[in-house]
Amino acid sequence: MREFSVAYSVAVNTIHFNHDRLDAAIVDLDGTMVDTLGDFHAALNGMLADLWLPAVSRELVERSVGKGSEHLIRCVLADVGGPASAYEPAWAAYQAHYDRINGDHSDVYAGVPEGLAALAAHGLKLACLTNKPGAFARDLLAMKGLANRFSLVFGGDAFERKKPDPLPLLKTCEALGTSPQRTLVIGDSSNDAQAARAAGCPVVLVTYGYNHGEPVTAVDADGFVDRLDALRWA
Repeated sequence: MREFSVAYSVAVNTIHFNHDRLDAAIVDLDGTMVDTLGDFHAALNGMLADLWLPAVSRELVERSVGKGSEHLIRCVLADVGGPASAYEPAWAAYQAHYDRINGDHSDVYAGVPEGLAALAAHGLKLACLTNKPGAFARDLLAMKGLANRFSLVFGGDAFERKKPDPLPLLKTCEALGTSPQRTLVIGDSSNDAQAARAAGCPVVLVTYGYNHGEPVTAVDADGFVDRLDALRWA
């Protein structure tokens, strides 16, 4: 039995925690704190234009994000019929376009600043862990005024494997000096939940993010919230 208890109320969509059983929180970025779908869409279509390939829809991008840039680019190339040989030039073009527009087409979700402030006020150490490349993640957090909330920021290029593998969570817990059982994971998709379950972390998912086109409430998690500031403390 896990050393973590949560009371989840569907009626008000809040989750109540006993903060004495938590030491830290690891928070995902894309789809959890910031709606970055517009950034992905703009950078990918810029990449495709450079390669003389047709554009893709926002819906395709939304279904494909979450498993790292490599996975995203391969999904997009497959969708437009790009040859396998296009991957390397596509990667270079995507990086250039994303660096140029990072944050221009994205917005912080309602309740995120307040939710992070509440986590910090209860004494939890905070880390951001994302599959987005680390440089892009750090720049985005700074641009959106969220960087000072986190003692650590790890991107998808920080470790040998990415979420949904548990390794990034375990390494982040180690860097925070906390045990997985006392480290809450907050994300938006099955990637986050699968990684948390495998690492032994409690996990809560937001209902508004990107979950590969599938209902997030069908994912195995300890609870769901419509806003990050809907977390409540016992």
